[in-house]
Amino acid sequence: MKIQVLGTGCPKCRKMAEVAEDAALELNIEYELEKVTDLNQIMSFGVMMTPALAVDGVVKVTGKVPSSDEIKKMLS
Repeated sequence: MKIQVLGTGCPKCRKMAEVAEDAALELNIEYELEKVTDLNQIMSFGVMMTPALAVDGVVKVTGKVPSSDEIKKMLS
């Protein structure tokens, strides 16, 4: 599973990466975490507000940091 955190590296973007990684570890799934910071790449996902989270290339949430439980639902 590929988890992508889309954002420029702001505090919310870092928090999103932290929460997503914790959720994946709690679910005991095999994953790759990628931080996408290039604005052109972020826009190629159709994302206009960061942070955003994509799972296997599909954007799941934009503009907020979801809870660990919310992210677990997106990953399962």
